[in-house]
Amino acid sequence: MSQIRHSFIDNLIINADRALRTLVAGSDMTSERPSPALPLSEGDLSETERKKSAALMRVNHTGEVCAQALYQGQALTAKLPHVRAEMEHAADEEIDHLVWCQQRIDALGSHTSYLNPMWYGLSFAIGAGAGLISDKVSLGFVAATEDQVCKHLQHHLAELPVADIPSRAVVSQMLDDEARHADMALSAGGYRFPAPVKGVMTLVSKVMTTASYRL
Repeated sequence: MSQIRHSFIDNLIINADRALRTLVAGSDMTSERPSPALPLSEGDLSETERKKSAALMRVNHTGEVCAQALYQGQALTAKLPHVRAEMEHAADEEIDHLVWCQQRIDALGSHTSYLNPMWYGLSFAIGAGAGLISDKVSLGFVAATEDQVCKHLQHHLAELPVADIPSRAVVSQMLDDEARHADMALSAGGYRFPAPVKGVMTLVSKVMTTASYRL
């Protein structure tokens, strides 16, 4: 059987559906892998610790919303079929993280960021723009972005309350996966961004994480 080839309009519709399911809490998105938090008991957290854990997991959830948008935008404009396939596969893997973070936020009695629609739109535009420039730049942007995500996750592992073992297990697995995605992008021919570009990305990331932590 030949593989179905979607038109540009078909892909736009598919991406619109993916965006709605990403942004709407309680959507039908499910993870392929069970959450690392599932076999673990909830720790005895104080109200302050619970709020801190929820805020950190909200930031992580927003990061996964941005990852979905970034990969979908890049897949839409990628020039080579194998690069498009890599982007779509990475987006599928990121769904696990999105669902896991949502589950932890729910368990902690909090909410996802009210700013997620804005972050999704901006990330999709950046991803699509990178894909229009070249697949090499697009893959390089993935690697640089995943490096930023890994730094945030390492920081969150240090900041999460020791008693919040389920959240720590989720973040630890996410860190392993994101590091692998960064290596994959570079191995596939991604451009290594210079330090000044990464510096700008760090500043933008700081704005996003600070706002999502509070909102």
